[in-house]
Amino acid sequence: MPNRAAIAPSAVMRPTRAEAEEAVRTLIRWAGDDPSREGLLETPARVARAYEEFFEGYAEDPAAILARTFEEVDGYDELIVLTDIRFESHCEHHMVPIIGKAHVGYLPDHRVVGISKLARLVEVYAKRLQIQEKMTVQIADALQDILQPRGVGVVIEAAHQCMTTRGVHKPGVALVTSRMLGAFRSDPSTRREFLGIIGMRGNDQLSNT
Repeated sequence: MPNRAAIAPSAVMRPTRAEAEEAVRTLIRWAGDDPSREGLLETPARVARAYEEFFEGYAEDPAAILARTFEEVDGYDELIVLTDIRFESHCEHHMVPIIGKAHVGYLPDHRVVGISKLARLVEVYAKRLQIQEKMTVQIADALQDILQPRGVGVVIEAAHQCMTTRGVHKPGVALVTSRMLGAFRSDPSTRREFLGIIGMRGNDQLSNT
């Protein structure tokens, strides 16, 4: 059984929409502007609606997404890999965007899941306040715990606006993180095949999270 405590976010007391909008007005005033002027009058409501979209992953359960599997695969037992899953997340340290792509693969053990579910799994964790390292682990561990395959590989490449638009101001850099479980960790040939499929030939020394 999956460790649901590790999969589900902690329950928190959510403020009302009115409280959220007032918090935005406070930030506008703190920035030095007037939230009552025409151009900013509707901004608190717009920000609240945007946050509902940005962070909708808190309302979704990864176990429910991966619950429906298929066993009629005619003995298929090779790698299943979904590449270049674009995602948009937000840094939990500065609440600015993380934009990147995820590559997710697994080695099935009798059961497979619909490929769209892999993309949805990435979205569930991306649509939360995140650091990339944690998101990489969450995706891989959820897939391993729920689907119970022979192995899982996850690689994420992303640009962090907390690094490109503030702080050190270094555009054009990307962070790459990986998580290898089961056969992806213990069998170099499986890891090489996965990295080759996602276009990282020669990089099979990626450190595991």
